[in-house]
Parts: sequence; structure tokens; C-alpha cells
Amino acid sequence: MRHNEAARLSSAEIFLPLFPMNQQQVSHWLKTSLVCPEMLLEAVTDLLGVLSGSAVEQSPTQGGQSTVSGFFHYTTDAEQEAARSRLEQELAELFAAYNLPAPPVQYAVLADEDWATSWKQFFTPFAIAPGLVIKPSWESYTPKPGEQVLEIDPGMAFGTGQHASTKLALGLVQSCLRNGPLERVLDVGTGTGILAMAAALFGAKVITAIDNDPEAVQAAAENIALNGLEHQIAVAVTPLSELHGSFNLICANILHDVLVELAPALVARLVPQGQLVLAGLLRGEQEESIVSVYGQLGLTLQQAVYEEDWVALLLRAQ
Repeated sequence: MRHNEAARLSSAEIFLPLFPMNQQQVSHWLKTSLVCPEMLLEAVTDLLGVLSGSAVEQSPTQGGQSTVSGFFHYTTDAEQEAARSRLEQELAELFAAYNLPAPPVQYAVLADEDWATSWKQFFTPFAIAPGLVIKPSWESYTPKPGEQVLEIDPGMAFGTGQHASTKLALGLVQSCLRNGPLERVLDVGTGTGILAMAAALFGAKVITAIDNDPEAVQAAAENIALNGLEHQIAVAVTPLSELHGSFNLICANILHDVLVELAPALVARLVPQGQLVLAGLLRGEQEESIVSVYGQLGLTLQQAVYEEDWVALLLRAQ
């Protein structure tokens, strides 16, 4: 599961491209806009970024909702129609998972613009967690005492971790490693690899990162290589059910229903007294559901951290 944050442009947020675009092929852009409830902003911006491979724009949240726009490159009418059809289908499935109807999508054709470089001026180094800074590859940054830096390439900036669920998960992962290094860590649904890379910098010795999306695995692998962490992190499309061995710490920043489905497999991969960080959850009903499901499998809630409507949980095995 990828997460999507970036720098501010006036009153809107611009979420950066997942992959670089071939400038010679750019001819038209289809702007797609919808009004999204706050609880689904992360998932919708993630979806738009993945489907478009391009920029995502999010207006400030007002009255519990925000306008989110994605930008799809196309060269033929057939490509435009295919983009519309897939987007509407994916949105319908996403909102149905929350028992909500998908909002209508507004479309506009834009003049050609070089999105591959126009947003670079708005992506500057920022602190993602205490002692951890994210910076783009074209920016220089001198770490302050006690700071560590993760570098993100322009084509892989989508999913840099500023969203509440990712920040909360990062904080819990950091606290788990504060008392000393852990031998084996697993990041399930790694996306661009931000949690796995942070765990490596926080002191984890060996990290396995998996995702069911080959494009996410590619982005994570390139990010990991960019930061020289290949010797610590192995990333693959390997399903959770096919992994071997046990882990001292597992983190998973995924949707509630997926975390429920994966519960037995996640618990089975923990060492005795192993720790589990779960995020991508809404406080309240989803939070209570996860605590109950994992409690029935023998895990005890150690800590819950909150930001706005989001919660991340730290659980411990017996």
C-alpha cells in the first residue's frame, strides 16, 4: 500500500509522480477531479497516483472533505476512455469497501505541460519523524546532529510518508527499535519502502519488504538502492504465506479489511514476544475490530497512537 504526501503549492497539496514520464510522448492531459470525504483521502490520492503514474492535487480539507485531482497522460481517444473507465471502476470498488457510493468524477482536458519537472521546486527536504528527514535527490541537505536522511529520487517521490497513518506507523517502529536493534523485521505492503528503509536506519539488522503490486516493489527496490540499503533490505512480490522464518517486528500499513484477512498469517510469523505495528486504520470501530481480532489470536495491545481520525496500534505476542 503506497502513501502519498509532498510539498505545498499555495492552498493545495501536490502529490509527486511515482515514475518518471517520457517527455517526448506527452501530448494531452486528462484532469480528473472528485470531492472526497476526509476518511478516504489517503486511499483516493494513493489510487489516483498509482493509476495515473503522475501528479495528484489535493485541496485543503474543509467541512470533512477535500477535492482531489489526478492527471492522466494520453495520446489517443481510446487511451483517454480506458483511463476514465478504469478510474471509475476502481473508485466504485474502493468506496464500496466502506459502504459508500463513489462520488461523481469531473473531467477536463488540459494543454500539454511538463509535469515531470514543474513540481520539483515544491519538493524540498522535510522531517518525517524525529531524527529522520526525507529529501529529493536534486536537493542538498546537511543533517543536523542526530538526524538521518532518506533520499527519494524524482521518479519515486510518491508515497513519502507525511500522511497520518504512515507517520504514526513510523513513530511506533522507531519506538520498537529505540531500546536496541532487532534481528529480523518484516514490512507487509511496503509500497515505496518507507517503513522498511526507516527501520533500517533506526537499527533493524535484516528487513524483508513485500508487496503484491510489482510496480510498488520496483519503486521500493530503486529507493532502497538509492539509499545504499540493499545489504539490509530484501524486497519482493513474495506472498506472506510463502515467507519462511519468524520476525521480531512486523509492520503493516494497509486497509482494515486486509489486516483482518491477514491476521492469522501475520501472527504466525511473529517470534514469542514479537511486536506488530498495524496502521491504515480509523479510530473507533476499525480500531476496536482490530484489537478484538488480534486479541483472539493471543496478541495484547501495548500502545495506540492517534492523529485526527487515524490510529496506529502496537501489539505484542505472548
